[in-house]
Amino acid sequence: MSVKRGFDLVVSSTLLFAAAPIMLAVALMVRLFLGPPVIFRQLRPGLEARPFALYKFRTMHETKLPDGKQIEDHERLTRLGRALRATSLDELPELWNVLRGDMSLVGPRPLLLRYLPLYDREQFRRHEARPGITGLAQVEGRNALPWERRFELDAWYVDNQSLLLDLRILLLTVLRVVTANGVAQPGRATVDYFTGQKLNKTREPQSHDKPYPRL
Repeated sequence: MSVKRGFDLVVSSTLLFAAAPIMLAVALMVRLFLGPPVIFRQLRPGLEARPFALYKFRTMHETKLPDGKQIEDHERLTRLGRALRATSLDELPELWNVLRGDMSLVGPRPLLLRYLPLYDREQFRRHEARPGITGLAQVEGRNALPWERRFELDAWYVDNQSLLLDLRILLLTVLRVVTANGVAQPGRATVDYFTGQKLNKTREPQSHDKPYPRL
């Protein structure tokens, strides 16, 4: 067992036990204000892009249009959901994913399966590390960062990961949660979907081009 995996096991199990009363309270609020199901479950690509079931507290209602299509995210996201996202309380069930080995405490955030064919070779390298509850892109700006910047930071993390770096990212994550910076893109309720388009079409982003990050 690696040091990183051992650290994940100890911390995730400790946090699950300590946060149990909070998770129960959140579950009750979600059940009361949003109804069942309380847990949002979705397949996401993990290490080496292998799919796994990610668990979060639900933050959106399931209202659909008469034709069966779902309404926009900003209309589905509730006041409770905004509060859970701002405080990252919706992420607490992911500690179970860490305990199972699907995720790590720190790593590139697991995104949607539908993005896999849209990545270029450098962007796909984010799957060389186990996905994390938090990561370098989250402490550098979270969802306020453009996609290209986030993928560059993910690649930098893959090349430079260490327990010390993880500890620094975890400490900075606490500060980001307290200030609730970067929860959504400016002018958006959540974040735009990744379409595969690049800001610079002449070259692929390279993780070594800039000295990331200034931790």
